[in-house]
Amino acid sequence: MSVSEILKILGPEWDKMRALMSDALHTDVDLLKETNDNILNNSGKLLRPIILLLTAKACGEITEDTVRFAAAVELLHNATLMHDDVADESTERRGRPTVVSLLGPSAAVLVGDFWLARAVELVIGSNGHGRVVKFLSKTLTDLSEGEMLQLEKASRADTDEQAYYRIIYCKTASLFEAATAAAADSVCASDELFEAACNFGKYMGMAFQIKDDILDYAGTEELGKPVGIDLKEQKITLPLLGALKNSSREEEIRGMIRDIHRNPENCDKVRDFVWEERGIDYASARLDEFIEKAISALDLFPDSLAKDYLIEIAQFNAFRKA
Repeated sequence: MSVSEILKILGPEWDKMRALMSDALHTDVDLLKETNDNILNNSGKLLRPIILLLTAKACGEITEDTVRFAAAVELLHNATLMHDDVADESTERRGRPTVVSLLGPSAAVLVGDFWLARAVELVIGSNGHGRVVKFLSKTLTDLSEGEMLQLEKASRADTDEQAYYRIIYCKTASLFEAATAAAADSVCASDELFEAACNFGKYMGMAFQIKDDILDYAGTEELGKPVGIDLKEQKITLPLLGALKNSSREEEIRGMIRDIHRNPENCDKVRDFVWEERGIDYASARLDEFIEKAISALDLFPDSLAKDYLIEIAQFNAFRKA
């Protein structure tokens, strides 16, 4: 599977989606236009609109609403990334400086708000936006709650596995779920296919975030962001939770995380602990479970090339390096 192969079957709808994103971001404010263009030219995998369009194609025929929803989801995704970068004081994303590092937090929030507003305009301009507005509204609520829960848990270093799954659902999986729900809704899919599409998006999103959290321990700088950043931000993710599961050092390790700002050398000690206690193996096993759930959700879909690509994208989570 290659991105070019996927884009080939999406055909002109993909080009329409990219053009719609560009048109939606039009502005005569030079600084904003330059910033928007820089983000668009370094827009990453565009995974969410790819999955949205493939899901619609697997359920029926892509419509004008499908294209609008795909563009809106990507604009919303980038808006939340800009806001996240402000909250996390991130200096780099996708191998390039963040908006907050270039223009400061106030400008980054304003640019993120602009992208979010234009995403809403795209959805409202569709023919059948009623339910999709609710999907995306719920996602924004989830994102806010997930971010706040993560901050709360990080300050106390008391994240457990249940809280971890809630956080990654809210911060990542909820938008994947909204994307696949919007896709099914845009082609008037049956109730059964709609539910299957939602489940695929949810489990795909969970798997995607677990893999990101594994790569924060096992990846390289090719990720486009520094590795080990979660520990520096006192975030306890699944590899560490797996390492703690049968360890007698839980209180000691959690204490080291609470003290990590005063003793940054604790990052290396905790990282070594995760490897020694096979935390990566534990997280990888849970990753495989969510990948299997995502693929199983597609069982109700009729056989098609689009469905085959959705399965391959889900499987790709197991071995992607970035």
